Amino acid sequence: MNGVKENERHGLRLHVSGVVQGVGFRPFVYGLARRYDLTGWVRNSSSGVDIEIDGPAKALAAFSHALTAELPPLARIDRLETAARPPDGFTRFEIVASQAQPDAFQPISPDMAVCPDCLRELFDPTDRRYRYPFINCTNCGPRYTIIRDIPYDRPLTTMAGFPLCPDCAAEYGDPLDRRFHAQPVACPACGPHLWLEQTHARAEHSPRDEAALLATRQLLTDGRLVAVKGLGGFHLACDATNPAAVAELRRRKLRVDKPFAIMLPDIAAARRHCYLSAAEEELLTSRARPIVILARRANSAIAPAVAPGQERVGVMLPYTPLHHLLLERAPGFPEAVVMTSGNLSEEPIAYSNDEARARLGDLADALLLHDRDIHTRCDDSVMRVIGAGDNSHTQPLRRSRGYAPFPVRLPWASPPLLATGGELKNTFCLVRDDYAFLSHHVGDMANYETLCAFESGVGHMERLFRARPAILACDRHPDYMAARYARERASREGLPLVEVQHHHAHIAAGMAEHGLSGERPVIGVAFDGTGYGDDGAIWGGEFLIADYAGYRRAAHLAYAPLPGGDRAVREPWRMALAHLRVAGLPWSHDLAPVTQALAAGPERLRALCHQIEHKLNAPLTSSMGRLFDAAAALAGGRQVVNYEAQAAIEFEALVDLSEHGHYSFNYVTTGESPSSVMQANESRFLPEDYANGLIDPAPVWAALLADARADVAVGRIAARFHNGVAHMVRDTCRRLRDAYGLNEVVLSGGVWQNATLLRLALALLEEDNFTVYTHRLVPANDGGLALGQAAVATWAHAEHRPLTTDH
Repeated sequence: MNGVKENERHGLRLHVSGVVQGVGFRPFVYGLARRYDLTGWVRNSSSGVDIEIDGPAKALAAFSHALTAELPPLARIDRLETAARPPDGFTRFEIVASQAQPDAFQPISPDMAVCPDCLRELFDPTDRRYRYPFINCTNCGPRYTIIRDIPYDRPLTTMAGFPLCPDCAAEYGDPLDRRFHAQPVACPACGPHLWLEQTHARAEHSPRDEAALLATRQLLTDGRLVAVKGLGGFHLACDATNPAAVAELRRRKLRVDKPFAIMLPDIAAARRHCYLSAAEEELLTSRARPIVILARRANSAIAPAVAPGQERVGVMLPYTPLHHLLLERAPGFPEAVVMTSGNLSEEPIAYSNDEARARLGDLADALLLHDRDIHTRCDDSVMRVIGAGDNSHTQPLRRSRGYAPFPVRLPWASPPLLATGGELKNTFCLVRDDYAFLSHHVGDMANYETLCAFESGVGHMERLFRARPAILACDRHPDYMAARYARERASREGLPLVEVQHHHAHIAAGMAEHGLSGERPVIGVAFDGTGYGDDGAIWGGEFLIADYAGYRRAAHLAYAPLPGGDRAVREPWRMALAHLRVAGLPWSHDLAPVTQALAAGPERLRALCHQIEHKLNAPLTSSMGRLFDAAAALAGGRQVVNYEAQAAIEFEALVDLSEHGHYSFNYVTTGESPSSVMQANESRFLPEDYANGLIDPAPVWAALLADARADVAVGRIAARFHNGVAHMVRDTCRRLRDAYGLNEVVLSGGVWQNATLLRLALALLEEDNFTVYTHRLVPANDGGLALGQAAVATWAHAEHRPLTTDH
């Protein structure tokens, strides 16, 4: 009797959602069903995977447990819905045809590095895919960049034009093969091929396949520049140990000092050239294979011009079979190869063969091409590790290949919504239900080409996730291209538009990625270079009391003029002299910024003074980014920059970690007499209402100049400045905790990419028993802005109440 009950068959219906397509999930289910002798079927649908199974209760329970405990490497289950049903009398278990559903959607796997199994086959002379640059399986290879639509089946990818040969078709159709329904599966007989074109030469003379690889390696060995087509676009490659090659790449790409990323053949090479912690090694070898910022060893052969003025370098390991073949070890071949984005400065990355021929022909000596089309361009991700040991965590600097479009889960559901992000480091965010799909890195919205790439990306993600926005969100800045797009679309389609203040969006992004409910405000410390303020000034050194519904500007860095507007961003000496003028300190001729100004004649200094005095193209700013620029310039560092935050980055690199002294800021509150900042300048640099706290850096400048004139080492000056900012953050948060009864702090904005400042501030805040949230899923810079915009807009819509700026 008991035996009969044990073998009694039951039925179970399951629906699985998450990253469960294109990752070997159906064959995984098939294998489990066979293991437990179950019958039924599994299929893909537009909303995930559906399963119906019959079998004994004990076997069904074991199956259900294994389904979540033994997932394939790239799979992730977000929801598992189960329902009992009567057994259906199935006689076997099978994988049935996919079912398209008009409005359903699901997450999509990012592109992932080649797996160990494929890598073994790549270098196995007995394997039929030996040295085939496009080897892949369900556990690795392209995903997001080749998908045209869902369900994720081969006809809806850029592999549709490559019919499977009999051998590949057999693997593709075998549920027990790891290439079962691997949509990019191919081999030399039926798949994409490689060829090398000399720029401006006839394509019919191009070497192909292995000959193309060998010719490319020879070009790199000879110091030439090659454009290489990868997963999400083109790289410009050269020998990273050849100073002349690196210099020539800088000249052609119009990239004066901004660091290049390099690719090393394996982890052993990475250890030889860089210092590696366990956490950095784990990140470097992860399936996402991002660029990781590492400390370079002094004896490394990597040319200093790869990352001028810095002791750190961006390193990645090969992540495609083509990269592994290209960087294969051989006598005379360079161990380190520059792999920088295939574009001219400020343009989007090239991703099609014709685009590469047109845009990269003058930058590269040759183009290494293939005929697997890229549907969505996708730059490399950039990451670094903050902290050490058990206290370490990953900080995204650019979230793209290997991570996008993997969603951030929101702590609430939302109607379809599009947030268009910022002007710099643009990403956009598409929200449906509780999924916030943050896009790949789009870039700086500085030209028409980037706007076109943005619009194309938006359209593609809306199709993939079946999300036609019912709400739009954007930055409040009147001139941002992404905000213009949102305003014009909202007007054209009759959609509600939520304009979100820049720094509020930063803090909301930090809250959202940590799943904070928003029912209780936080102390938000938003430090960056620029953001449009409610009073028309340029904000960037802000302490907000914020939740998703609104914010109060509780304290901020005192205003200083930005003489010349954007020109002051490119010329930090201007910002330094402006801060001295506000502080009532003289422009003496022993200061590096004064020397820089006088190099063009005394009239330049007079013009700057006139500009500040008469407020001519000198908007006010509370920017912490510009404060760092000024400190660097006054300490004798970078006076003119050619990429964003260069002065601050190089200033941070000089910090003497053994120095614990700090410069002090003055904190001004309602009713107090303003310091020399305002007294010396007839209150011209005060906001109209400074009822909230003002953080006055005048004492910092006096102390810094005294140290510089006393010949204190610049490393100690840099340390005292960083320490001073960290202490100011802790002290201001203390004041706000006392005033508002809040103990949770969110640190967001591009300045928090300064690892030294972040480490110092975290230590001080945590020692003072604050709960501190920093970015770990999305960048602290404007690359994470869209997530915050989306969270704020979702909350505003859900609560049916307008956003406030003081609540």
